[in-house]
Amino acid sequence: MTYLPLLGIALVVIGFALRFNPLLVVAVAAVATGLLAGVPFVRVLATLGHAFNENRYVSIIWIVLPVIGVLERYGLQQQARTLIGRMRGATTGRILIVYLAFRQILAALGLTSVAGHPQTVRPLVAPMAEAAAEKQHGNLDDNIREKVKALSAATDNVGLFFGEDIFIAIGSILLIQGSMHGFGIELSPIHLSLWAIPTAICAFLIHGTRLLLFDRGLAALRRRPGSSPNQVNGEVAPPRPRPSPGNKP
Repeated sequence: MTYLPLLGIALVVIGFALRFNPLLVVAVAAVATGLLAGVPFVRVLATLGHAFNENRYVSIIWIVLPVIGVLERYGLQQQARTLIGRMRGATTGRILIVYLAFRQILAALGLTSVAGHPQTVRPLVAPMAEAAAEKQHGNLDDNIREKVKALSAATDNVGLFFGEDIFIAIGSILLIQGSMHGFGIELSPIHLSLWAIPTAICAFLIHGTRLLLFDRGLAALRRRPGSSPNQVNGEVAPPRPRPSPGNKP
């Protein structure tokens, strides 16, 4: 057994650390791994070409980008904000909890591409969450606004990551089954999918609690006169220096 093909992993790490083009890094690492494993260069290229041809549906993502751009150009985010402004009881945490449940259920059914960062979070979920925070707390500073966006993106990640394993025909389930088979442990995909359900429930409860705590932080600031929005979740912004009397603007 030779460990030389593992040098391809080192090439990927070094290339990403130096911020080279990701496509170029992966292609070079793949070719290097094949050559170090003793595979002829022509066969390595044939394997790469076959993989690209079998997965050419990946280029569909480029069709989504102009569609999202046109929708945003004609006020999709503004309409989402207006909708949330008319809803009573809408908070950032509640909106993201609903989206978390929606994302997990669809991922558990194998519909992992129905929602996502470019087609759902950026044009819809994040603006709705921001509008709910503004409705609850008023004008937001950049720190809170970025935190709301981060929570929106994290909610999508949690819902997808812990929901897709419930689907029996997902790649991660097949990878786990193959790995266990290599150690002599025979598991069926249905058993792995069933055991992924408690994990998904725990992920929903834990992340949902984080979202509700964020809501409580915003509500506490609203009740506290003279407080800064930067104090949510224990974060306090440094005080701004006051101008001296001799240096008036």
